[in-house]
Amino acid sequence: MVRAGVTAIADSRLENIDRLKAGGVDTPFMLVRIPALSAVDHVVESVDSSLNSELAVLEALSRAALRRGCIHEVILMVDLGDLREGVWPDDLPTFLAAAIELPGIRIKGLGTNLACFRGVIPSEDNMARLVELADGIEQKFRIELELVSGANSSGLSLIAAGHMPNRVNHARIGEAILLGRETTHRDPWPGTYQDAFILHAEILELKNKPSSPFGELGEDAFGGHPGFEDRGDILCALLNVGREDVDVHGIVPIDTRFSIFGASSGYLVIDASRAAEGLQVGDELMFSVNYSALLAAMTSEYVKKRSHRRAG
Repeated sequence: MVRAGVTAIADSRLENIDRLKAGGVDTPFMLVRIPALSAVDHVVESVDSSLNSELAVLEALSRAALRRGCIHEVILMVDLGDLREGVWPDDLPTFLAAAIELPGIRIKGLGTNLACFRGVIPSEDNMARLVELADGIEQKFRIELELVSGANSSGLSLIAAGHMPNRVNHARIGEAILLGRETTHRDPWPGTYQDAFILHAEILELKNKPSSPFGELGEDAFGGHPGFEDRGDILCALLNVGREDVDVHGIVPIDTRFSIFGASSGYLVIDASRAAEGLQVGDELMFSVNYSALLAAMTSEYVKKRSHRRAG
């Protein structure tokens, strides 16, 4: 990502940022999560900037920055309708009046987050509102905002169509880089690959079994009451991945002859009836992953990660 020209690496977990820095990644780092009040010293030590929406946290960051003799940069987040993090627009002037007085803190920009929680799509209207708020802040408080951070992967279509206001000059892009999709409709983005990440799982058991359970039924291990389509006898492949490792609703077998029958914490059950010939214990099946599946798999200590350079 750094070689490709990103201006900073952002992560929502300080532990990940610490590992990147320990691994020799030399770039500015941003925390794209509202800092915990209990972690302000870690924040100031590990990242150059962070997203913020609570005055108490900014006050604590100010004290932590003074203790370290540094300046911590912040992007103030404003809520424009997705109802996750952010100061309500009407409260922004009062909030900012207090924030700009804090030593050790530099207000670097104004930002908003959309699409992640309630699915509100970035539009010309809400981006214009963000710019209006940024302009108003600069005029009222006689400060200059370096960044107006209004876009994540859900804003790519607005940018490509030429409808993103020029003042919005900062984008926090994750999923589109990793999975090659914009995130409002999950459409593939031109010029990208959607298979940069493939989940491999090994067959532990391969047996013909009925497709419908028998006996008195209760809840499963996760408190659910799964229904099963009666397909008669099927070839069941038991794989070494489960709900503890990945969001099983976010994976799809690459070989369309296989279908997911169900999962428990440590196993994935596959209907392999249409691919029975030549299949054996120890074979690996491959799955495409969506964002939620990739998130779980990448953070699971039980899923091994290996990088391979694409041929050609």
